[in-house]
Amino acid sequence: MALAIFDLDETLIDGDCASLWSEYMAVLGWVDGESFVSKDHELMALYAEGKLAMEDYMAFSLSPLVGRTAEEVDFVVGPFVEDVIEPLIHSDAMRCLAQHRAAGDRILIISASAHFLVSAIAERLGVAEVLAIDLEEQHDCYSGRTRGVLTYRDGKVTRLNAWLEEHGESLEGSYFYSDSRNDLPLLALVANPRTVNPDPTLRAHAEEAGWPILDWR
Repeated sequence: MALAIFDLDETLIDGDCASLWSEYMAVLGWVDGESFVSKDHELMALYAEGKLAMEDYMAFSLSPLVGRTAEEVDFVVGPFVEDVIEPLIHSDAMRCLAQHRAAGDRILIISASAHFLVSAIAERLGVAEVLAIDLEEQHDCYSGRTRGVLTYRDGKVTRLNAWLEEHGESLEGSYFYSDSRNDLPLLALVANPRTVNPDPTLRAHAEEAGWPILDWR
């Protein structure tokens, strides 16, 4: 049995759940649709170029949640996953997850998106274990701040190493599937790196390193 790790956005799904959630908040009336979504797209373009300070993006994207309870947010995340995310799940991703389950592998999703989004999508994918960006709560409401190490770039490695120790797991025979240059630190650690619909920088690295390149689109 091996550990099979998956990135979420642009890997298991054809899109970025955080950006799609921003658009959904505009539909809900939680944000000023045009200006908020425009700013989100601007920040996500920086993310694609590997130039984004994740702390800045999270401060922006979490601002509409300040003062809202987790229950209030979860109430609308369910329909969001059903209506927006489900049609974007790659069929090849579902087949790959099924293959790892059949092999008895332990499956973990590790994502640079907020935990409340990642966990809801993972549940739809049949994955029980996730590492994602944790949010601070004060007086049972979201504060708009994150807590702990962010699961982004080297932060994914830090959080994963802590998870491995906690669960008595190792990276022997492990897999990691990702689309992004931002995940190169973790891809370099696993036994079986797999690039999925890779961005140009990751594709070039994968070709040089001889890593498999998968097309799930």
